[in-house]
Amino acid sequence: MRPDSRNRTGMLIGLATVAAVLIAWYVLTTVTQAISSARFPSPAEVASAFRQIAFTGYADGRLDQHVLQSCKLILMGFAAAAVIGVPLGLAMGFSRRFEAFFNPVFLLIRPIPPLAWIPLAIVWLGLGDAAKILVIWFAAFVPSVINSYTGVRSIEPHLLEAARTLGARNARLWLEVLVPGAAPHIFTGLRLSLQASWTTLVAGELIGALQGLGQVLNAAAQDLYPAMILVGMIFVGICGGGMTWILGRIERRAMPWRSA
Repeated sequence: MRPDSRNRTGMLIGLATVAAVLIAWYVLTTVTQAISSARFPSPAEVASAFRQIAFTGYADGRLDQHVLQSCKLILMGFAAAAVIGVPLGLAMGFSRRFEAFFNPVFLLIRPIPPLAWIPLAIVWLGLGDAAKILVIWFAAFVPSVINSYTGVRSIEPHLLEAARTLGARNARLWLEVLVPGAAPHIFTGLRLSLQASWTTLVAGELIGALQGLGQVLNAAAQDLYPAMILVGMIFVGICGGGMTWILGRIERRAMPWRSA
């Protein structure tokens, strides 16, 4: 089967699965009412909550304002983690001395859950966006370092020796050998980092947030508003899925040989 045919088949199966889930949701919550709306909202209730937050507003903002705030925090934390974590992982994987210097510190902070940084982030940076970005940064930082490190170590030693023999040194060795060779692992780490960023978002936005999807979820939980909770969860999924798709497009452009 050709790749295009496989992609179309996979898309059709995915659409059929989503349609089946939506039909089951409607039947169980509206037709048979087997599931109480107090436990799980019906599609009509979710649509009503969506109209409310999209046009009237909820939790001190409209839906577009909450989405933009959350995406801004995610992008800033994720970008900072990638800019710092990927070069650090590459350097640790390439240089034994660099690894010996930085690895003990990394091994100490690696097991600390991102949420454990919230109190310290508040002490350091207050209740503004900087504290939330720090928490998201740490969640995204660890996977980017680990996978970049693994990517360099997965390169066959004889390839590095051959590159040196042919005159590749310093920046050329990095740009033409190390980065391309480690690229599959780097992008795997970036996808994990992006996922970790969205996973940490809700907790990060509990730090005195005025807007954001995490704030929507928090306010809806306090108001016992299941339909609004589901709206917030749906848009976290949409935004996270959209960013992952964009990252996948960047990966295919950066490594065209893998999509051939």
